[in-house]
Amino acid sequence: MPKATKASERAVEEIVNDDGAIEIDHASALRPTRAPLGASEDVVRGKAAAYRKVNVPAHRFAPLREQWMTLYEPVTKQMKIDMRMNLKLRKVELKTTAKTEDESALQKSADFVQAFLLGFDVQDAVALLRLDDLYLECFEVKDVKTLRGEHMSRGIGRLAGKNGKTKFTIENATRTRIVIADQHIRILGSFQNIKVARDALCSLILGSPPGKVYSRLRAVTARLAERF
Repeated sequence: MPKATKASERAVEEIVNDDGAIEIDHASALRPTRAPLGASEDVVRGKAAAYRKVNVPAHRFAPLREQWMTLYEPVTKQMKIDMRMNLKLRKVELKTTAKTEDESALQKSADFVQAFLLGFDVQDAVALLRLDDLYLECFEVKDVKTLRGEHMSRGIGRLAGKNGKTKFTIENATRTRIVIADQHIRILGSFQNIKVARDALCSLILGSPPGKVYSRLRAVTARLAERF
């Protein structure tokens, strides 16, 4: 039981009884005076720590090891999220801390790491931490049209173009970033721009000549520029 302080021993309560006489309440003299307890930090924040795990593909393990500090600094310093690599499970683990202020910081950090593992450059993927309206979209060539053998190779070649010219043109026209990894296509950008880039890529897969796709892109981007 906490001891009463000397100050509390001297503080004697005076109580007025029914007859109007003043009585001294000696019991209150031994009652300790304490400041009200504040809520703990966990209670103030209202929830426990949240976690995310991102799988690391085998072919992206070496690039992740080389670029680890480049990924680690923005996640820990800007978003205030703990980040570590679980070598046994081959997963990147993320956890909120007491310093985490933004509720969406954990999901943004997971998307940032996921974008790098999907093949995007760190300089492009870091935009996911800074902007709210950026998204990732992934699809495969077979989702658009079933191609086999040499037809598949030609379809992927139409998407990239000579020295990557077609891909770069679509990226610059739609303000997106595109990764073509075998049959897998990944697009990073805003919702409207992703839709325009996806339509252009699907047209190329279906066999449209690049010139026709370019002219359609110019018309669509001109309309978007007038709208905004």
